[in-house]
Amino acid sequence: MSDPSKTPNRGQNGKNQPERFQPKVIIIWLAIFGVMAVLWFQTDKSAAANEIPMYDVVLATEEGMIESGKIYPNPNGGLNYYDIVGEIRVENDTAEGGIQIVPFKADGKLGDEQYEILQRSKKFEENESNTFLPQLLAGLIPFLLIIGILYFLFVRQLRMAGRGALSFGKSKAKLLTRDKDKVTFKEVAGCDEAKEEVSEVIEFLKDPKKFQRMGGRIPTGILMVGPPGTGKTLLAKAVAGEAEVPFFSISGSDFVEMFVGVGASRVRDMFEQGRKSAPCLIFIDEIDAVGRQRGAGLGGGNDEREQTLNSLLVEMDGFDTTEGVIIMAATNRPDVLDKALLRPGRFDREVVIGLPDLQGREDILKVHAKKIKLSENVDLKNIARATPGFAGADLANLLNEGALTAARKNKNKVEMIDIHDAKDKISFGRERRQLMDEEDKRMTAFHEAGHALIAALLYKTKIKLYKVTIIPRGRALGLTMSTATKDILGQSKKELQDDICMAMGGRIGEEVETGDFSNGAAMDIKQATNIARHMVCDWGMSSLGPIAFGDNEEHLFLGREISKTHNLSEETAKRIDEEVSNIITGQFDRAKELVEDNHEALRKIAEALLEYETIEGKHVQEIVEFGEIRSEVISTKTEELKNEEKKSEEAVSEEAQEESEELPPAVGGAQAIA
Repeated sequence: MSDPSKTPNRGQNGKNQPERFQPKVIIIWLAIFGVMAVLWFQTDKSAAANEIPMYDVVLATEEGMIESGKIYPNPNGGLNYYDIVGEIRVENDTAEGGIQIVPFKADGKLGDEQYEILQRSKKFEENESNTFLPQLLAGLIPFLLIIGILYFLFVRQLRMAGRGALSFGKSKAKLLTRDKDKVTFKEVAGCDEAKEEVSEVIEFLKDPKKFQRMGGRIPTGILMVGPPGTGKTLLAKAVAGEAEVPFFSISGSDFVEMFVGVGASRVRDMFEQGRKSAPCLIFIDEIDAVGRQRGAGLGGGNDEREQTLNSLLVEMDGFDTTEGVIIMAATNRPDVLDKALLRPGRFDREVVIGLPDLQGREDILKVHAKKIKLSENVDLKNIARATPGFAGADLANLLNEGALTAARKNKNKVEMIDIHDAKDKISFGRERRQLMDEEDKRMTAFHEAGHALIAALLYKTKIKLYKVTIIPRGRALGLTMSTATKDILGQSKKELQDDICMAMGGRIGEEVETGDFSNGAAMDIKQATNIARHMVCDWGMSSLGPIAFGDNEEHLFLGREISKTHNLSEETAKRIDEEVSNIITGQFDRAKELVEDNHEALRKIAEALLEYETIEGKHVQEIVEFGEIRSEVISTKTEELKNEEKKSEEAVSEEAQEESEELPPAVGGAQAIA
């Protein structure tokens, strides 16, 4: 078994990296440059020295004009032949003191007497070596430097093809290190069924012979399907972590490039890396980027994406699982994948990872809560119960937003109120204090009061009224927030009708109180129309019977539906429109009757919203049942806003008092009332 962590061309983060300089290479090159420096200093003077005859050297020595020198035996010239290098004093009027020291060199024969003259002067040093070797090295080193530069520029670059400038044909798969990036099943919660599905893959990676003895064949590829944020990538990492094998991760978009053939080359290189590191796990995230159905959209069968898909199909078809390499992929659009990719022998097992249930959400919160300082009043079970439909990533974001909220308030720990504020921000948008006059506030208050009143009257079991506010959030001027009390797996016809009725309550609340209505119900009307059309066309909840209308032929282009071919007659389409209209009209009349019968409750809910800006669902229930709010209400108004309202009320009161003083007294002495 080869250990990929010891391969020379991979870094700690798993990326293919250029080869590093080895210590011995560095030492060799430092030695070469050291020799060059020595030779430079040795040969620099002789190279620029003036050549003079040997007898002039002897004469200058006798006259004391030699500053210094070195004597080298010259075996090429024969006996008593020498090379002399040194410095001589020369008269120069422009030089300081009239004497200039210049380098010189001389070669020739020296007699015994001449040699003794040089020795007696004590200006010369006699060396046994000659200048042949330094001259030879000085001539060879430039060639060695040129060869070395060519080696680093071309030879090493060709060796590193795929990891340097010529890397576009190599795979971009990242290798996760076993210690730093290791993930186990303890860190994956909320998908117990999916963990059971992939458990045999772990056993196969640990002991392949166990399955081979029985004649069984492990699936070549495992496709994980689920909504975004449910933990598909995390589960794949956990499989590799539990099996303690290398984990190669790559995105489907990493295969697709501008040049045709590059993606196919990367696919082949990725599988080759997997074979070298077997047993291992190769994970392809967002495989729909490269595995989308062929022949869809523009480009025909010769574009880069389809070439890459063809290469992937061929590699997986000829892939032998006995080699110990498992392919896992993830997508949230399995409907757009090519059928050839999903046949047995390729991605022949599909693992569905859905949204977590109540227990799963609680387990996920426990995993992420280990990193956050939570107060004792934070109940993770209540948070899990209040967050149906949240994926694992949503729950992690919820706790993180709660921590950020607590930090902004300079708290030491995250409290339950911070979690609730974070949930409202994630689900409904952040509060934005938009300046509104009294007329706009009143219209918004009665709009939201209409929604809240009908929600309090109709929602009893699966859904309950959570909070009502006239503080703008997101793109809405006010919100009536409802929350599910449990996981909603399906809705009945009556529940869908209640949703339409509740959507109509806002417009009716405006109309009943003010005699007019605004365009604030645009989204409510659109939502109600969509529900009614689904009831008629898709769910068979109308007098037309259990028939699916509007079957469409999907044209896959960029992975989405852009046109529909309706198989309907004009008469049937007319009847569908009539049924949709009847459903909405019926619920509109129903909502109007409920609001008119409880008009006093509507008015009190609106007044409470104008006073406190935000009230909870229990306050609305108390108004409906008892005619007043009996529990404490925490006002969300800022101190600045309260002060402005107080000043405005005082100004109005003073103005009214001044007007009453100016009026004449009435007959009988009674005071007039303004």
